[in-house]
Amino acid sequence: MLADYHMHTSFSDDSNYPMKDCIERAISLGFNEICFTEHIDHGCTTSFCCNCEDYYKTFSQYKKQYEGEITLKFGIEFGVQAHHKEHFDNIFAQYPFDFALLSFHQVEDKELWNQDFQTGKTQDEYNRIYFQEMYNTAKVFEHFSVLAHMDLMRRYDRFGEYPFEKAKDIIEAILKLIIEKGKGIEVNTSSFRYKLNDLTPSRDILRFYKELGGEIITIGSDSHRAEQVGAMIPFVREELKNMGYKYFCTFDKMKPIFNKL
Repeated sequence: MLADYHMHTSFSDDSNYPMKDCIERAISLGFNEICFTEHIDHGCTTSFCCNCEDYYKTFSQYKKQYEGEITLKFGIEFGVQAHHKEHFDNIFAQYPFDFALLSFHQVEDKELWNQDFQTGKTQDEYNRIYFQEMYNTAKVFEHFSVLAHMDLMRRYDRFGEYPFEKAKDIIEAILKLIIEKGKGIEVNTSSFRYKLNDLTPSRDILRFYKELGGEIITIGSDSHRAEQVGAMIPFVREELKNMGYKYFCTFDKMKPIFNKL
């Protein structure tokens, strides 16, 4: 069973990859199932805003066209901040999503990628505030399946790796919260193309999640173009098995399905 559960196409503002090409690429690589997770962020000048109506119409067309060749799932990537939750509640209510990633690309209505949020803060400050926003949002927002690229800040941390032990307490609070709520985390294989020195999230977080009783885990490439589709997913499956995981999840109508690794 090969599945990629984090994929972007031209319905995301940061990709021009046609959905049809993405589907045919996944088929050629032997994938059984893929889930599109187009971007919707809110609260910043560079916010992503997928046209969900067009996205759903096109998705539905291809789901029918490729039936029997590959399973397609209708997902979304919500870039949420706690004070904008109602915006995302309203979008979720309008469409029959199978799966929803909860991401944190902005904090305090400031972007991470351009250092807008980090500027003027110490490494301790911006990492702690980032994880606190994750906890606050996950506590009040219900419409998600898994936390995406949980330690995304590593990609944009100008001071280098932030030690796991320094954030272990707030990470523990986040993981316990999502386990209690029946949610999960994803392994995002973009760590390889960003040349990070560990998985995303880190192996420390993945082991800790398992120790705390976490079971819901998805694997996604975060692809935006052809060469990224399905990238390193077989490798990550083996890494998860080496950590003691026995299953990964796919989703249908927001319900997890456990598949053997």
